[in-house]
Amino acid sequence: MKRDTPDYTIQIAKELRKEQTEAESILWKFLKSRKLKGFKFRIQYPIGRYIADFYCIEKRLIIEIDGEIHNRAERKEYDLIRNKEIECRNIKILRFTNQEVFNNVRKVIEKTESELAPLPSSGEGLGVRVESPKS
Repeated sequence: MKRDTPDYTIQIAKELRKEQTEAESILWKFLKSRKLKGFKFRIQYPIGRYIADFYCIEKRLIIEIDGEIHNRAERKEYDLIRNKEIECRNIKILRFTNQEVFNNVRKVIEKTESELAPLPSSGEGLGVRVESPKS
């Protein structure tokens, strides 16, 4: 945690860990204990004055699970500001809805895995094979 995290945010995060939503609980089963490609995720992790649903420090990746409240206009505006502030810290945010987790958690996991995959180094893994010209 950074020093810019207020004490009240840390306290709220502790409380949220005890009160997971159903969607968070489902996804947490796939993320906890380094089950996803060996990466460590933290649940309800404070970042500044915000709390990430799930955070992989190593990959600087947040996973947010959005319920119906995120469809409200005032919440959309708040989420936009929150995202900008977090992304300024060079942290990527993946957002999924509760329904995506309930209806197709495998797709959520696959999308997350693709974000965790290492980037190919120059020329590797680009699907292009260059052969030397035949004389």
